[in-house]
Amino acid sequence: MTQQNSTGVVHLTERTPNVTGPEMLASLTPPPQFGRATFDSYRADASYPSQQAAKETLQRFVGLRGPDRGAAKRGGLFRRAPKPAPMKPGVYLDGGFGVGKTHLLASVYHALPARRKYFGSFIEYTALVGALGYRNTVDLLRGADLLCIDEFELDDPGDTMVMTRLLGELVASGTKLAATSNTPPNALGEGRFAAQDFLREIHAMSDSFETLRIDGVDYRQRAIDGSSVVLDQSQYTRCIADGAAHGLASDDAFVDVIRHLAQVHPSRYIRLIDGLRLVGLRDVRVLTDQSEALRFVAFVDRVYDAQLPVAATGAPLDAVFAEEMLSGGYRKKYLRAISRLNSLTHALEETRTAEAVGASENPSGV
Repeated sequence: MTQQNSTGVVHLTERTPNVTGPEMLASLTPPPQFGRATFDSYRADASYPSQQAAKETLQRFVGLRGPDRGAAKRGGLFRRAPKPAPMKPGVYLDGGFGVGKTHLLASVYHALPARRKYFGSFIEYTALVGALGYRNTVDLLRGADLLCIDEFELDDPGDTMVMTRLLGELVASGTKLAATSNTPPNALGEGRFAAQDFLREIHAMSDSFETLRIDGVDYRQRAIDGSSVVLDQSQYTRCIADGAAHGLASDDAFVDVIRHLAQVHPSRYIRLIDGLRLVGLRDVRVLTDQSEALRFVAFVDRVYDAQLPVAATGAPLDAVFAEEMLSGGYRKKYLRAISRLNSLTHALEETRTAEAVGASENPSGV
């Protein structure tokens, strides 16, 4: 149930959402910021040719003809081009975070003409299995033309096994697959990709995937200084008031939100932020409990998908995970969350600037 305050301020801790299986299935579409993502709107970084190469391969995957780069080498435009080898039923986009993998994945979703297609994060698919049961999930998804899986997780052997089995059944019935995962460097300056891990963990399905490596730097960090915005109490109060004046803003103590996340299944986090324009977190502290940290990562993913600015006081959100966590097995998740939190706290400043400009251009509010 979603509760709303007449002042425009709500508390996440008072929201106890429920999501049915059919509702979860209906929500398997690209997040709002990628709702109109296309191959044309993907801007490949010329410094990393693998980005353009991946884009062209994916265009072929969905049946679009890419540019003919081999005409000159073959002796002219009118010589018959060799027929490209048939593609595998699955493609896996391999690269660090912030290089545009989700944009490309959403472009695949939008470009493939299909009656039934689904786009969701790994956790959304496993949550669907949890809510409906394995066999019911297979029956619902069977016959789909395309399944896009963002942020494929390799941390939980049980979940990976379930997903591998599920994908195997769907591919056998003609479903195309497209997947991504995030693996940032394990050490400063050391690049590492996830393809070997991915193929090893889904060994029963490895022959069904073609791996596309995408190099690059995190686009979210290109225009910001790499740290989260921390507000003092007066700034925070103004931000919450501004957000409430334009819609709904949440205002909660950080520790209360962390405690509440333990009471809500991650598949329902998206409903915690339903209708919000801004998320407010007071007195952020460093997380030292792994379970709390992983739940917060899942929450951040949903906030980022919804592109909600974040206002925060206390410890910087880019330092919310204890140092020992950043050197552990979930390092990739924490670094991805930090990247997204940095972006969302800076987005707050951009939103406030845009609203201020809008008010000055239209002082009457008409």
